[in-house]
Amino acid sequence: MLKAILFDMDGVIVNTEPLHHKAYYHMFSDVNIEVSDNLYASFTGQSTMAICKELCKQFNLPLAPETLVEIKRDHFKYLFENDTELALIDGVLDLIKDYHSNGLTLVLASSASMPNINNIFKRFDLDQYFIAKLSGADLKASKPHPEIFEKAAIASGFKPQECVVIEDSTNGIKAAKDAGIFCIGYDSLNSKNQDYSLADIVVSDFKDIYFENVASRFLEIAK
Repeated sequence: MLKAILFDMDGVIVNTEPLHHKAYYHMFSDVNIEVSDNLYASFTGQSTMAICKELCKQFNLPLAPETLVEIKRDHFKYLFENDTELALIDGVLDLIKDYHSNGLTLVLASSASMPNINNIFKRFDLDQYFIAKLSGADLKASKPHPEIFEKAAIASGFKPQECVVIEDSTNGIKAAKDAGIFCIGYDSLNSKNQDYSLADIVVSDFKDIYFENVASRFLEIAK
């Protein structure tokens, strides 16, 4: 039986991708590297530290990954406070309220840093619906490693087989499936060049996964 929903944040709850994109490309410019669209797309779902380690390796940068992280986060902080593009994904607040009112336990499992998570949750008043928030930046491994969803299931108090993950990225979907958790792929207009083939179901409208629909689909596929 379905007991808990484990939400990704970026691209599922809030549309921070335009802000992250701007912040990353400001950072790329600051350190004089040119990152292709394909390489940038491959980073979706990974933590900032994991991305910066890969950049240092690929571009043989003389800077520490921690330095790149700080540069990017400074740009993001400015954009978060000043950019007007930041908004919840259409329909997600109604989805969260639907799950919460039907007794499901909600946990956030995001690659974003905890300060960013807390800023988003405070800005949109989301703490009232979630019992726990996990940041991939605090863990040893980044998505596509399953650690974050394994820990999110533990935080929910339920078995992985009683949970559902909602993800919009190739790396996040793989992490969910490797954790042994039913995964809904959210094919968003904001998620470019992502592979949803491993997801149990794929939707582009949150109305398709309201409690009654997702509970019945979960039971059908889990049998």
